[in-house]
Amino acid sequence: MSETPWLTIVGLGEDGPDGLSPASHQALKDAEIVMGAERHLSLLPDLGAETVEWPVPFADGVDILLSYRGRKVVMLASGDPFWFGAGSVMAKHLDPGEWQALPVPSTMSLAAAALGWPLERVLTTGLHAAPYAQLKPHLFPNARILATLRDGEAVADLAAWLCDEGFGPSTLHILEALGGPRQRIRQATADGNLPSDIQHPVSIGIEVAGGGAVIPLSSGRPDHLFDNDGQITKRPVRALTLSALAPCPGEHLWDIGGGSGSIGIEWLWAHPTTRATAVEINADRADRIRENAARLGVDRLNVVTGAAPDALEGLEHPDAVFIGGGISQEMLEIVWASIPQGTRLVANAVTLEAEVLLANWQAEKGGDLLRIELAQSHPLGRKRGWKSSYPIVQWSVAK
Repeated sequence: MSETPWLTIVGLGEDGPDGLSPASHQALKDAEIVMGAERHLSLLPDLGAETVEWPVPFADGVDILLSYRGRKVVMLASGDPFWFGAGSVMAKHLDPGEWQALPVPSTMSLAAAALGWPLERVLTTGLHAAPYAQLKPHLFPNARILATLRDGEAVADLAAWLCDEGFGPSTLHILEALGGPRQRIRQATADGNLPSDIQHPVSIGIEVAGGGAVIPLSSGRPDHLFDNDGQITKRPVRALTLSALAPCPGEHLWDIGGGSGSIGIEWLWAHPTTRATAVEINADRADRIRENAARLGVDRLNVVTGAAPDALEGLEHPDAVFIGGGISQEMLEIVWASIPQGTRLVANAVTLEAEVLLANWQAEKGGDLLRIELAQSHPLGRKRGWKSSYPIVQWSVAK
């Protein structure tokens, strides 16, 4: 760990050096090397330091900057480097004493101030390098969203996506070069006429409106959200299964026999820090899981194509495991031996053979057995009657 930081990450607004603190001015004055994007470098006056333009893609510049370790270096970033900015990327490569950050107001703060939106009640996200589908779980009437975008063309792309999702009437606040002399704010609807001269840097404020499908907050979302070939844990059983799995922030799920991916996707909806791995032997279903996850805003779902238990080798240890199909004595033995103490295991059985297997394991390992019997009303002649589904036996246990 260095006694004094060799790297200073200076947040820069569109007003250039005018908005910088005395500490930032001093860092620029003392720097041997100033590294930043072409746009950032152009905002500064002539410097005594050597200037290095940050390459595209961003990742290519990390090793270049690290090669200057030990010299006085300033890295230029937009606004607050730790609010959807580059600072968090660099901090992963450095010890705490090697760097310091000197932020200015973030794009989100400037946008909220310009629109009069209470920032604590607004979803803030970065879409400059992420799929628009990440917004899917957050689309509901009257929601407010602030997001960074890649460039002016991305505004039209985002508008088209909102229209496809059924939220064309949403108001878009197009925010250009906030905080600088080129600042401009214009409004349009996603399904209306958009400006053709949108300048970078650009962010967007969305006031959601329209009749698109809204994803409910409770577990057991509608089956129609998940494209499937019939291999899906149906909504009521899924709700009971997620309740037994009990996702908590930061936890990792193994979903063995992923089917449509509905269990893993709902696990990931529970909290932005949750993680999940779906294991599916059928390649077509594995592809469908990936497509469902991407379309529903959780492309962080890791999908492994292969047969359990072999496909479990090398996976990060789970905090919870769901076995939804293909239960066997061998699978239970290997899964049980693979998981750490305290891991929660939930298994659903439909066949008599699988039910007996779970009953035997529950007798030996403990936990709870739940028999799920459901019936739905169906036409019966001119009247109605009950049609029962196959009963399901669910074993839930903590190792």
